[in-house]
Amino acid sequence: MLIRVKEPESGVAIDLTPVIDMVFNLLIFFLVATTFLQTEREMRIALPFASSAAPISAMLQEVIINVDAEGKIIVSGKTLTPEDLRGLMGNAVQANPEQKVTVRGDRSTAYANIVAVLDICKNTGIQVPYLDTVLKD
Repeated sequence: MLIRVKEPESGVAIDLTPVIDMVFNLLIFFLVATTFLQTEREMRIALPFASSAAPISAMLQEVIINVDAEGKIIVSGKTLTPEDLRGLMGNAVQANPEQKVTVRGDRSTAYANIVAVLDICKNTGIQVPYLDTVLKD
């Protein structure tokens, strides 16, 4: 008695080996590229002098002003007086007229504290200070 074995129908088969090879190649490329970027920053290079010596990215950084529940103004972890904030914002606008500012006010602080910070920003030349909020659940 002969038993016939059914041969599987020839269908389309996708070979994943080239796809996996490409994923590994991309992974290696990005790992090496980020390593070179860090190496470039650590090289000992005597940079030339300039009248406005500062990294370009420093001028584009956003200033985040926090107003806590007691009304204290905090920028980069330092508590500032309104006069100090006015000086800081004036210097930032002088360095970059399109300086971006985000004001983050504690929800339990008096609105007058946040308005005072916004007023300082507008008086020093900040075009559009942003108010930071969180989504309600």
